[in-house]
Amino acid sequence: MPLNRTTVRCYLDEGRFEDLFIEALGWDEATTPPLDISIDNVTYLLHPIAQKRGLIALELRQPAIPPYALRRKIETQVARRYLEHIIVYVDAAGERQVWQWVRREQGRPLQSREHVYQRGQSGEALIQKLEHIHFTLDQEDDLSLVDVVGQVQAAFNVEKATKKFYKEFKKGHDDFQQFLQGIPDSDLKRWYVSVMLNRLMFIYFIQKKGFLGGDIDYLRHKLDESEQSGSDRYYRDFLCPLFFEGFAKPESQRDPALRQRLGRIPYLNGGIFQPHQVEQLYGQTIQIPDQAFRRLFAFFNRYQWHLDDRPLRKDNEINPDVLGYI
Repeated sequence: MPLNRTTVRCYLDEGRFEDLFIEALGWDEATTPPLDISIDNVTYLLHPIAQKRGLIALELRQPAIPPYALRRKIETQVARRYLEHIIVYVDAAGERQVWQWVRREQGRPLQSREHVYQRGQSGEALIQKLEHIHFTLDQEDDLSLVDVVGQVQAAFNVEKATKKFYKEFKKGHDDFQQFLQGIPDSDLKRWYVSVMLNRLMFIYFIQKKGFLGGDIDYLRHKLDESEQSGSDRYYRDFLCPLFFEGFAKPESQRDPALRQRLGRIPYLNGGIFQPHQVEQLYGQTIQIPDQAFRRLFAFFNRYQWHLDDRPLRKDNEINPDVLGYI
């Protein structure tokens, strides 16, 4: 069952963390007592929220959220009792939250990953993280601590949209171009790669909002389905129909068989999904193997993608401003 994003937003705004973890995310009730730790003669009381296979979530509510250096000291003390954990710091008014998780890898220094949430934000970036730690009943039988830690790592160990993203994007652009065949002119070839990546980045935003059949990983799942039918058919048999028949036409004008294949997707009345002039020239000869998309999606998946609809912009990672910059 997919995550109920409306319910999650309500729990976040109201600071109802037990309901959030247990009712919405599928975690289990924590049976451990509160944990009190002392730092510089000050005692901090952390209340267990929930647990999953030994990974525990804790809440620390203070008049003001401790500064970063103190949070690291608190986390170090907590790790002596619970090695794998998440701490949610909350101010007394419930206006601000800091979600903290520390990455632990043998032979590497500890890496603290934090996410700040302010009441009044849409919470989209945080909700995308929480989707990774949402557990369903069909996962329960085979779920281990290693699995839970892996999903928490996938949630919190994402990279922010900095110059590194731009640098990696340029590399991804060049890599994708090496796979593209069927366009003899090098300038047009490079131009078409930009067109393709712009389209796919746009789709990443709307899929992460659940607008594509409710599937936040729509593009990759459709690639998996395509590869089951045959290799290197994704571009020709799925993406082109998605662009030119799916997004470019109202649902009532789409072929019934195509509607079934694409699922419930919106009509996007914009030029980005109309045939490009490069496609008008070389549409019959363009070929792009599945591996090009597999590599590109692996790059995209290291980042959070969300529409920037918040009154405050402190939890921004990949948002439309970044896309415009690219």
